Amino acid sequence: MHQNLEKLFSLKGRVAIVTGALGLIGKNHCEALSEAGANVVVCDLDQNKCNEFSKTLSEESIGIGTDITKKESVQKLKEKALAKFKRIDILVNNAAINDMFENPQAAAELSMFENYPLDLWQKSLDVNVTGMFLCSQVIGSHMAENGKGSIINVASTYGVVAPDQSLYKKPDGIQSFYKSAAYPVTKGAVISFTRFLAAYWGNKRVRVNTLSPGGVENNQDEYFIKNYSSKTPLRRMAVPTDYKGALVFLASDASSYMTGANLIVDGGWTAW
Repeated sequence: MHQNLEKLFSLKGRVAIVTGALGLIGKNHCEALSEAGANVVVCDLDQNKCNEFSKTLSEESIGIGTDITKKESVQKLKEKALAKFKRIDILVNNAAINDMFENPQAAAELSMFENYPLDLWQKSLDVNVTGMFLCSQVIGSHMAENGKGSIINVASTYGVVAPDQSLYKKPDGIQSFYKSAAYPVTKGAVISFTRFLAAYWGNKRVRVNTLSPGGVENNQDEYFIKNYSSKTPLRRMAVPTDYKGALVFLASDASSYMTGANLIVDGGWTAW
């Protein structure tokens, strides 16, 4: 049946859950879905902040504080979303953690593969992989039972290519930091999990795709921004709004024949 472009991209009447919704990109994901007409469930750890941000969105939305690493918390998220909106059509598995070191002076040494702490490795697996698994299992199962839905797993260019450690080298030649194995390993897992779930639930009309963003400019050191931009064909880092169109595309009927795919939006980073 013929549909015009406006209807293909419209999310009017649909309900979307976004995890990691209070992060830099997460907020833009919520705004994009709301601007396209969806009711958004803002999901992050802090209930009050989720509530506050949900009130800024253009369509009726709610905030639900959730720990995605705990199945009972994810089940409550599903139940509350259904109690409010009676349906769930879109799940954006956006929640993730990246390496943070309390002491910047020790960051270079601790982030080296040879010294990388096991607890940080485990924490990345818990949030970036297990959290995605649980949300997909609990919320995606509801979609499969209803015979429709779109799951979008947010990965990274570092799920496709290895980190370039030279990005973190200061102008004086000192290595300030090393990108650890945890982030690319977990983001690679996101892409593989997407393919698995797309094949598994294809006959249930649940589409599962990956969105792999490039680096976003966010008050990093000037040398890092310069290093990153010089290695990108478009010669700049992303701004948070650069992913809004891609997200709505994957969530909407505009991508109705797309599943198991990895949509890379990276300014050309992985092109060379």
